[in-house]
Amino acid sequence: MPKLNIAVSVLDLLPIREGSDTSAAIQRMVSLAQTVEKLGYTRYWIAEHHNTPTLISSATSILVKHALEHTSSIRVGSGGVMLPNHSPLIVAEQFGTMATMYPDRVDLGLGRAPGTDEAAAAAIRRSQGDSAHSFPDDVKSLLTYLGLAQHQGAVKAYPGIETKVPLYILGSSTDSAYLAAKLGLPYAFGAHFAPTRLGEAISVYRQHFQPSVHLSEPYVMASANVVAADSDDEALFLASTMDRVFLNIIRGGQQLMQPPIANVNTEPNAQEKEVLSSMSKVTFKGSKATITQQLTHFQSFYNVDELIVNSFIYEEDKLKRSFEILKEVVDGK
Repeated sequence: MPKLNIAVSVLDLLPIREGSDTSAAIQRMVSLAQTVEKLGYTRYWIAEHHNTPTLISSATSILVKHALEHTSSIRVGSGGVMLPNHSPLIVAEQFGTMATMYPDRVDLGLGRAPGTDEAAAAAIRRSQGDSAHSFPDDVKSLLTYLGLAQHQGAVKAYPGIETKVPLYILGSSTDSAYLAAKLGLPYAFGAHFAPTRLGEAISVYRQHFQPSVHLSEPYVMASANVVAADSDDEALFLASTMDRVFLNIIRGGQQLMQPPIANVNTEPNAQEKEVLSSMSKVTFKGSKATITQQLTHFQSFYNVDELIVNSFIYEEDKLKRSFEILKEVVDGK
């Protein structure tokens, strides 16, 4: 098989599995980060969610530090820090500290949404104002705090100055695409949960991109779901866990990640099936041969520079095997 000209990385939401607990989820995160590092993945990103009992990715910077501590070469970062929840100065200090401890290994992905419901956003306090609308200015503040000493103002990030932690704009709309293009930053589209405007956002970003000191050419990342297995039938079976996760989100439930079952399509009603189909549109599912066809087809349309994949697979060994198969596809093995 020919090698595909695309980088591949991992996005981890840190789900809690049925019959397990938060401590085990963190241990799995470390083990998975170590596995994909050995496989040659480019980066390992951790999401931010609050007031979500099925996920434990609330203290993102602490988890990023933990993953850095237990790996040696893979880039680790946020996918992303939801900036309305945080002071740019504090974020700069946290990630500047990690970049000092782990040089050239830390990424800072930034999102405009709070990553939670309205009640929790209010409890976080910073989001009670118009912090979502101040996102562009907050990003610029971060670029300054992490940039050259001569560009600093009266308030400085110690450590942070001149660490030049790379920033990535995350989003699922054209607003984030315009901002990333204007600032000359890499752009990551969240197609693993909201794929509707993927093509439009990528087109906007590429058309309006302005070269900067950070990036000379557009750099497009897209997130996707992946369920790879040694056969199409096995992948279809394993993917029932992902379907049940999405169904739980649609219903506003609090069910932990479930083991795979047969005939999951009998669970959702017609309207839920339509939403499920939309949410999981950008999913690579099947054997190595099937994944190869799907990814080649995807690239013929979008030609992204990097794919960052999320995977809801219940069994840890099957999860790791899925990432192994995907890397083999990308490497043409």
